[in-house]
Amino acid sequence: SGREVDRQRLSEIFLELQGKGAANLNLVTAVHFVPTILDALDDAKRQGFSLPVVYNSSGYETVDTLKSLEGYVDIYLPDFKYMDPALAERYSHAPDYPETAQKAVEEMVRQQPRADFDGEGYLRAGVIVRHLILPGHTRDSMAVLDYLKGTFGDQIYVSIMNQYTPLRHVAPYPEINRKVTRREYEKVLDYAIGIGMEQAFIQEGQTAEESFIPMFDCEGISRE
Repeated sequence: SGREVDRQRLSEIFLELQGKGAANLNLVTAVHFVPTILDALDDAKRQGFSLPVVYNSSGYETVDTLKSLEGYVDIYLPDFKYMDPALAERYSHAPDYPETAQKAVEEMVRQQPRADFDGEGYLRAGVIVRHLILPGHTRDSMAVLDYLKGTFGDQIYVSIMNQYTPLRHVAPYPEINRKVTRREYEKVLDYAIGIGMEQAFIQEGQTAEESFIPMFDCEGISRE
């Protein structure tokens, strides 16, 4: 359901986005294409590309990969999905996720230790860590927040999300085959406030909808 793009075309896409007035270049789950992306960014920069580059990641990254991105990425936007290895094993088949994500976020913060916003409120550099609350697992969410606050303090921003959307493939896991309740979300927000977390983004209203899932229709890939 994808479309093959070579390095030259990728570089052109970066420049086209800048020409359309994009606030940044958002590279989503790009880890398996990092070498090609870096080459394409070099090409685009030689032609005047100057947008902030966002590395939008699951958090399951090697430190070596992240070090290769130093000097290219302005904003890191990783997930931090679980603190409990048992949950990581059950839902992502990756019991080493917590340890891997900790090392990854630490490297991201080393590279971009402070958030920098422009006059219009757009982030130009820094780290925002996203945490998606899972139904029935507020205790693990609190552990994630403890780690982030205790380790990084006010160096990072945290996005606490309630938009978990149960799709068909989670049916074998009945405990998470529902949306997050308002009470669960408020419980985690209250905990964040209680531990002194001030640099956080929160969501209001009922945001768990399939409309949050992109169309993936290859818009912008073909030459116009």
